[in-house]
Amino acid sequence: MKKAVTAKKSSVKEADGPSPSKLIDGRIKELGDWRGETLKRIRALIKEADPDVVEEWKWRGVPVWEHDGIICTGETYKAVVKLTFARGAALDDAAGLFNSSLDGNVRRAIDIGEGAKINEKALKALIRAAVELNVSKTKPAKRSE
Repeated sequence: MKKAVTAKKSSVKEADGPSPSKLIDGRIKELGDWRGETLKRIRALIKEADPDVVEEWKWRGVPVWEHDGIICTGETYKAVVKLTFARGAALDDAAGLFNSSLDGNVRRAIDIGEGAKINEKALKALIRAAVELNVSKTKPAKRSE
């Protein structure tokens, strides 16, 4: 019988390997530079904004935060940490945080370079808005037969 991981914010079982949270911890440690520190800070802000967030590890190594659907991903590149909001085009970005992937109809991203200051209040508001959007998704009506 598989035993569930005690970390409540993970959907992976012990027999399946490390939890997504442990994999994200590993990525932060592995980076060992400003990108790891930035990813660590973003992760903390996401958890502050939505204590019920679920961490996932998808697409061969991308940290993903979900609540009734994907909120955002946290990809790390040489020059930026990219925070991509799955339904970002539908969000009101009054503070103008989105600075990447602006041409698409669905996603929007925030590229955070080394030394960039994060507007924490605005980012948490954006995360909460993404959660609200996910929660409000209308479910298709059941067809009566």
